[in-house]
Amino acid sequence: MLQFQGNIPSKLPQTGTSIFAVMSKMAAEHKAINLSQGFPDFPIDAQLIELVNKAMRQGHNQYAPMPGLPKLREAIAKKVFNTYQINYSPDTEITVTAGATQALFTAIAAFVAKGDEVIVFEPAYDSYAPAVKACGGLVKYAQLKQPDFHIDWDEVKRMVNNRTRMVVINSPHNPTGSLLTEQDLKALEALTRQSDILVLSDEVYEHLIFDENTHQSVCRYPELASRSLVTASFGKTFHATGWKMGYLLAPENLMAAFRKLHQFVVFAVNTPIQHAIAEYLSNPVHYQQLSSFYQQKRDFFIQHISQSRFKITPAKGTYFQVLDYSAISELTEMEFAEKLIKEHGIASVPLAPFYHQNINNHQLRFCFAKTDETLQKATEILCKI
Repeated sequence: MLQFQGNIPSKLPQTGTSIFAVMSKMAAEHKAINLSQGFPDFPIDAQLIELVNKAMRQGHNQYAPMPGLPKLREAIAKKVFNTYQINYSPDTEITVTAGATQALFTAIAAFVAKGDEVIVFEPAYDSYAPAVKACGGLVKYAQLKQPDFHIDWDEVKRMVNNRTRMVVINSPHNPTGSLLTEQDLKALEALTRQSDILVLSDEVYEHLIFDENTHQSVCRYPELASRSLVTASFGKTFHATGWKMGYLLAPENLMAAFRKLHQFVVFAVNTPIQHAIAEYLSNPVHYQQLSSFYQQKRDFFIQHISQSRFKITPAKGTYFQVLDYSAISELTEMEFAEKLIKEHGIASVPLAPFYHQNINNHQLRFCFAKTDETLQKATEILCKI
C-alpha cells in the first residue's frame, strides 16, 4: 500500500466518514434491512427512464451549458412560480447542480471566508459544518428544542454579531422530520433585516409535507428571498437519488458569485437527465402527489409499530421517522443502532452524529421510503424488540 510520508494537515482533522455510509456498510455486511440511508427501494417512474433513454438516443450526451439547460431552468422557474408565486429568472437566478449537497457546498464556499461565522441548527445534516470549516469559517451551533425540534429565536438572536455571514436552515428537516412555521420564517426575516447576513435554505424535501401542513419556503417571503440561496433536489423528488441532480435559486447578484465557483467544481451536470427532467416537469402531478404518497408510507410504518416499545412523534415531512427507544435500552445511540443491525437485522441512523458534541437522547432515524413489503418486515422486527 502506498503512503505519503510528508506532513500535510487535513482541513477536517476531526471529521470521519459520513454516518450514512457507515450504517449502510454495516447493514450490507450483516444483511440487515436498510432503513438507515435515505433512498427508496422501489423503482422510479418508467416514463422518466424512457425520457432519459430518448435524450441519449437523440444525441444529447455532451456538455450542457454551465448553468444548466435553458429549457430545464425555464421549467424550474415555472414550477417555483406555480408553487410559491415568486418569479426567478431562468437566465440569471437558477443554476442546475450535481445534487443538493454540491449546491450547499458551493454556496458556502462562494460566500464564507476565514473567520466568518455560520449559524447551524442541530441536529444538522452532516454536510453543513464540514463545508463551513473547510472554507475557514466558524460554525456556531444552536440546538433545536425537543420534543418538537423547534428553534429558540431568542437564543439565535444572542448568537448574531458583526461576523455572522450566514444562517443555514433546513425544512422539512433531516433528520427529525420537523417543519419550520410561518412564525419561524418571520422571526428569521426580522433577525436578518438591515444586515449582510445570507440565508442558505435546504429545501430538498419541499414536496414531502404531511397532515395538510404547508411548506414555508423562504420563497414565500420576498424580503427573505432577496438574501437567500435555496437548494432543491430532483433526486429526492423523483426517487432517483443516484442521479445527483438538483438546483439552486438565488437573486442575480448572489447567483453570479455562486456560478463563479460552480463552474470550477463541476462546470456542468448530466445532460440527458436534464433533458428528461425538463420534459417530465411539464406535468405537475409528478411532484404534487408526493405528499399523499409518502404520508401513506409514514402512516403504514407508524401504524405497524404502534404496539412496539418505541415512542413515536409522527414526522411532519421528509421520509424519515425518529423513534425514541428510552423505554427499551440505556445504550448510547450508536451502540443501540449497532445492536439492531447485528442482533435484529434492521439498520437505522443514530441522531447523535448530527450534533457536534457527544449527546444521547435515545433517538434513531428510520427511512420509510421503502416498499410496503420492506416496511412490513421491518416493523415486525421493531415490534419484537
